[in-house]
Amino acid sequence: MIKSGLKLGFIGLGIMGAPMAGHLLKAGHALFVNTVGNVPEELADGGVTICTNARGVAERADIIFIMVPDTPDVEKVLFSEYGVASGLARGKTVVDMSSIDPIATRGFAKQIAALGCDYLDAPVSGGEVGAKAASLTIMVGGEEAAFERIKPLFELMGKNITLVGAAGDGQVCKVANQIIVALNIAAVGEALVFASKAGADPARVRQALMGGFAASRILEVHGDRMVKRTFAPGFRIALHQKDLNLALQGARALGVALPQTAGAAQLMQSCVALGLGQADHSALVQALENMAQHKVAPD
Repeated sequence: MIKSGLKLGFIGLGIMGAPMAGHLLKAGHALFVNTVGNVPEELADGGVTICTNARGVAERADIIFIMVPDTPDVEKVLFSEYGVASGLARGKTVVDMSSIDPIATRGFAKQIAALGCDYLDAPVSGGEVGAKAASLTIMVGGEEAAFERIKPLFELMGKNITLVGAAGDGQVCKVANQIIVALNIAAVGEALVFASKAGADPARVRQALMGGFAASRILEVHGDRMVKRTFAPGFRIALHQKDLNLALQGARALGVALPQTAGAAQLMQSCVALGLGQADHSALVQALENMAQHKVAPD
């Protein structure tokens, strides 16, 4: 069990990162942070130490968490002139909780290992709600000894925590997760557009479906968003689109066909074309509504 008072670093304090870092801080750990833009007020007031760059975080912290949007962002955080790698000493641990390319992740892990440090890829699922509630699903790739050492910190941020396999396997699992989530959002969107266009009350249709075999977390949460037209981002379409692109890139490299994933990716591309890239991924329904020329419910 990890006691309080560790020196932890956290890089990337966005919609997800800020509450995740907050849980570590509340547990009594010293927190050294760096982010694009301003550090959220609740963290600044809570006593974090703000560093001017990622190297400063790595120099001060023994365990460094990263939560940034995409593969190039992680690479910059790690290996730029003032990146994490330039501030590491042997025995430290880097934990990337971003959702990025599994193949690139394996390369990053080798480079960090060459410096005498451990590397875990630990992408998450659960969105802003899960980040705030410390109920995230955390999918981890890396050495078992490093995982067991860091697991008590993961438990401050999530509930379902699994060592999937070696370096990169956490990212593979996250891509699989994003395929399932995207296809479920598309299915719920199609069902509610159909029901509404046919003249039924989509809210009551959703309520009825929640009691049957079609029930799902997506129908519960995102179906409600579609009916109530609440598309403020918990997880942005642009980020989910990035994850589906990773799936399709991987599929090409593996010689695997992912036809339904390709369709969902096109729906998200349609949303981006409609100016919805920063909306919640439940807003994928608006691409379907645009094709049907019918909204599930009035805005």
